Amino acid sequence: MISTRLAAFLAARGIHYGWVVVAITFLTMLATAGAMGSAGVLIGPLGKEFGWTTEEISTAMAIRLALFGLLGPFAAAFLNYFGIRSVVAVAVSLISGGIFLSFFMAELWHLIALWGIVVGIGTGMTALVLGATVATRWFVARRGLVVGLMTVSNATGQLIFLPLLASLTENFGWRFALSVTVGVLAIAFAGMLLFMRNYPADLGLAPYGSRELQPAPQRTNGFAAMLVAPLLVLKDAVGKPVFWILFFTFFVCGLSTNGLIQTHWISLCGDFGIVPVAAAGMLAMIGIFDFIGTLGAGWLSDRYDNRWLLFWFYGLRGLSLIFLSVSGFDYVTLSVFAVFYGLDWVATVPPTVRLTVDNFGRDRANIVFGWVFAAHQLGAATATFGAGFIRTDFETFLPAVYIAGFMCLLAAGSVLLVRRGAGGAPVAQPA
Repeated sequence: MISTRLAAFLAARGIHYGWVVVAITFLTMLATAGAMGSAGVLIGPLGKEFGWTTEEISTAMAIRLALFGLLGPFAAAFLNYFGIRSVVAVAVSLISGGIFLSFFMAELWHLIALWGIVVGIGTGMTALVLGATVATRWFVARRGLVVGLMTVSNATGQLIFLPLLASLTENFGWRFALSVTVGVLAIAFAGMLLFMRNYPADLGLAPYGSRELQPAPQRTNGFAAMLVAPLLVLKDAVGKPVFWILFFTFFVCGLSTNGLIQTHWISLCGDFGIVPVAAAGMLAMIGIFDFIGTLGAGWLSDRYDNRWLLFWFYGLRGLSLIFLSVSGFDYVTLSVFAVFYGLDWVATVPPTVRLTVDNFGRDRANIVFGWVFAAHQLGAATATFGAGFIRTDFETFLPAVYIAGFMCLLAAGSVLLVRRGAGGAPVAQPA
C-alpha cells in the first residue's frame, strides 16, 4: 500500500507516520466541519425562498447538533470496531448525500430529514471523537498538541468556510455554495482512503513518543456487544462526580459556541444592519484567533493544571459574551470581541480531553469523551433552538447572549470542584 511505502520513506528521515495521520484527519474534520458550519448561511436564504421562520429552520439545525453529539460515544465504538477508514467513508457519504438531496427539497420536513437527521448522523460519526481517537492511538508524547490541532480543524473549519459560502450564496445562490462543500468532502474522502491506517502497529510502528510496539487490539466481541459498550462505559462513568462536572461544563461550552454564535451570528449581526458577508468575515476572524488559542491550549494542557486552564477559559469566554451584549455592534467593538472570543472559542477541548484520560484511562477515554461531547452538542442544540425561539418571539437575540455569558461564569466556578488526587491525577471533590 502507498501508506506502507510512505511510512518507510518518512522513517528513513526521522519523521513519524503519525503526523501524516494527523494531517489526513485534520483535512477530513475540516471538511466535515465546513458542512456543519454551512448551516449558518442557510437561515436567511431558506427563509426567503420557502417562507420558513427562524424558529422552524432552527429546529432542523438543533436536531443536527443533537445527533452530532449523541452519536459521539457510539462513533467511538464504531471506530474501535470497524476502523477509522470505514467509518469515515460512510460518514462522508452521508454528509455529501444529505447536502446534495437538499438541493431539491421543497417542504420543511425535507429540511428536518436531510439537514437534521442525515447530515446530523454523518457529522456525528466524524465529531471530535475522531480526533481524540487518533491522538490516543498514535501519540504518547505531544498528545495535547495533537488534540489541539484536531479541535482547531473542527472549530476553524466551521468558521473559515462561512465567508466563502456567504459570498457564493449572495452571488450564485445557496445550492452552488454548498456544491463547493461537497467538493472539499470528496478530496478529504480520497485522502482518507489512500493514507489512513487504524493503528501504528499496522505499519510496524510504536506510537509517537514510545518505543514499545502496541499491537492492535483483537476484535473479540460481536456487533451487538459493540453497540452496548458505550452504555456500559456510561454506567461506570456516571458514578464519578468528575464525569458530571465535565458533562455540565461541556454542555455550557456548546451552548456558548456552536449553538449560539456559529448558528445565529449572521442573523444576529443582521439585526444591527451588518450584511451577511461582513458578518461571516467576523466569524473568519474568530476562526483565525481560535487557531492560535486552541493550539496554545493544547500546548498548555501538556504542562499545566487543566482545571485552572478551564477556569480561565470559561470565565473569559463568559466575560466576552457579556461584553458583546452591551457593545452596540459597531465594527470596532465587534473586532475586539472577535479577537478575545476567538482565542477562547474551543480552547476548552484539550484540557477536557486530558482530564477525561486522567480519570477514565486511555482505553475508555474516547468513549467517555464521546458522552462528554454529547453534552456539548446538547448544549449547542439548546442554544440553537432557544435563540431561534427568542428571536421569533422577542425580535432580538440579546437575551440568549446574556444567558450564555452567565452560564460560562457558572461553568468556570464548577470546574474548580475537581481536585488533585494521589499521584497528581485530577478527581472530583465529593459532594
